[in-house]
This record gives sequence, C-alpha cells and structure tokens, in this order.
Amino acid sequence: MTSPGDRRERLVALLAAGVAVVLLVSSVTWFASDQAGVGVAQLFLGAVLAGVAAFLYRRAQRR
Repeated sequence: MTSPGDRRERLVALLAAGVAVVLLVSSVTWFASDQAGVGVAQLFLGAVLAGVAAFLYRRAQRR
C-alpha cells in the first residue's frame, strides 16, 4: 500500500516532467527567432528538470 507521501512525490515528479516537456518543446521557438542563448538555457533547464523528475519517480516507486 502506498503512503500519501509516496503519492505526493510521484505527483511532483509528474509535474516536473510535464514542465520539462514544455520547456524542451518550446525551446525550438527561441532558436527560430535568433535568440539561441535563451534556447540553450531552456534546453538545459528542461534536461535538469527531466532528470529530477526521473529521480523522484523512481524513488517513489521503490518505497
């Protein structure tokens, strides 16, 4: 049986994954508008958030 803490951690992980997907997909528009610096920063932040989401989701599954 899962505890409320596990469920909350899993939901936070899914939220972080959703934000990461939005950042990764929308970064293309910054490259298209000749603002590559913003696009690179957005890709980096999206990758970091995806990593955090994966870590939290796996941690919630192990408990």
